[in-house]
Amino acid sequence: MTVEELTRPVVRRTQGTETLLVLGLSLGQSAVYATVSIIAKLTAEGPLSKQTAALNTSASARPYLDLTYQLLGIFFALLPVLLAVHLLARDPGDPARTLGVDLRRAGSDLARGAGLAALIGLPGLAMFWVAAQLGINATLVPAALPHLWWAVPVLILAAVQNAVLEEVIVVGYLVTRLRQLQWRLGAVIAASAVLRGSYHLYQGFGAFLGNAVMGVIFSLVFLRTRRVVPLIVAHTLLDVVAFVGYALLPRDWFGWL
Repeated sequence: MTVEELTRPVVRRTQGTETLLVLGLSLGQSAVYATVSIIAKLTAEGPLSKQTAALNTSASARPYLDLTYQLLGIFFALLPVLLAVHLLARDPGDPARTLGVDLRRAGSDLARGAGLAALIGLPGLAMFWVAAQLGINATLVPAALPHLWWAVPVLILAAVQNAVLEEVIVVGYLVTRLRQLQWRLGAVIAASAVLRGSYHLYQGFGAFLGNAVMGVIFSLVFLRTRRVVPLIVAHTLLDVVAFVGYALLPRDWFGWL
């Protein structure tokens, strides 16, 4: 038996533990909190549709302290991404190329990302409307920051942070590690999709389903292209439209949420 064959089980065990730790420090933790949140909503008085799920909320009544908290939250939320890239750097090859986050194909990445945003966005809105009519989603408030000069830039930064965190961790890193652990392709896609849906459960069951479908599509795109950048572009565009649109447009346009 070769040294490689002897060490392979140890490497797999280490990679499995590493994956659980990365998820526990990032979106796996978010999924647990989201599950508790939906249980709390379901056991509270009143139907789920009459309750609220607010994103991008104010952290202080003092504007510049609020801005400080917002920027710190964005910064620290990205640390698990750096950790994941650092851990992948121990593998043979360049982790930037493994994840597809370099700039070798900037033009095609941008075009593919814009196309993905259109593919996901319009059906996603329709699915969200159906979920609202069925009463299986909470009332969503995509942006609840005060009307200050820094609100829109912070919302854009939050959209970028969400996109980088989710696509690098839930698609690039998780899919790569699960494939190295020799999971079947269907199980890899399902794990990524269910995780994505799970940390959106605080918004309701429609959000879980919609994001799980998005997770399947994004995982398939990554497996075909080995590029995370188009997914980041698509996700950023979707969140910028949702966050900034809600912040700037009249509130009565969003009654269907």
